[in-house]
Amino acid sequence: MGGNQTSVTEFLLLGFPLSPRLQVLLFGLFSVFYAFTLLGNGVMLGLISLDSQLHTPMYFFLSQLATVDIAYACNTVPQMLVNLLSPAQPISFAGCMTQTFLFLTFALTECFLLVMMSYDRHVAICLPLRYSTIMSWRVCVTLVVTSWTLGVLLALVDLVLLLPLPFCGPQKVNHFFCEIVAVLKLACADTHVNEVVIVAAGVLALVGPLLVIVVSYGHILHAVLRIQSMEGRRKAFSTCSSHLCVVGLFYGTAIIMYVGPQRGDPQEQKKYLLLFHSLFNPMLNPLIYSLRNREVNAALRRRLEKVRPS
Repeated sequence: MGGNQTSVTEFLLLGFPLSPRLQVLLFGLFSVFYAFTLLGNGVMLGLISLDSQLHTPMYFFLSQLATVDIAYACNTVPQMLVNLLSPAQPISFAGCMTQTFLFLTFALTECFLLVMMSYDRHVAICLPLRYSTIMSWRVCVTLVVTSWTLGVLLALVDLVLLLPLPFCGPQKVNHFFCEIVAVLKLACADTHVNEVVIVAAGVLALVGPLLVIVVSYGHILHAVLRIQSMEGRRKAFSTCSSHLCVVGLFYGTAIIMYVGPQRGDPQEQKKYLLLFHSLFNPMLNPLIYSLRNREVNAALRRRLEKVRPS
């Protein structure tokens, strides 16, 4: 057994147990969704960088969210698409560990970015006269760097605990990518510490930030209700509604996967929840922000008018 434990060079990703015809159909469908994810977030990044009217703290945070969403999708979706065409694809041990680390990094960074975005909305609505002073570019960059740093450090903790574990055959990961819980099931050693750390990180990165967001929006709601004009209330709510939709989608599925109680076949449930998390969330985020945002729509029209031949 010792030889088997030290000679692991690759894992097999089982993906989804589907008929060949359905796999081809889903490959086409998910390829379209993946293309829309890259296009939508890419357009959002381009607009924010090219349009000077979008050079504000809110859109700076939104550009970081778009960057994370692109990276998040690129880390997991291509492997899933390959797996749909050719199931049980092998992935090297180093590649698997890298994919696990990057997935955790991008997911955790998005958790903290959403908190920073709620803080930005809190200052904009509750302290409008001091907004430009509080949300200086130095503060914004510090908040973004903090989000990335916390994401990387928490992911490193999980990776450092995962790497020394011995793995025994069969090396079949019951997932469409190297998700940490699915990989842990293949270890032939006690993984209790790893599981405790995963739950603790989930509470720290999901429940804690979500509580901060709820408190922030409690203050925002109180401030909005004190606005006398209906137009002022409508404008204040419109600046927050998109962020609330993204928060609900992201934290809802993530908490169910890593913090909530497990019923039935939790591994199969997590697979489909992570499919939504990896494919649909990054695709929907730019749609949510652009469809409900006049400034983004106006910036898009300005760019189209510039490239349109006179």
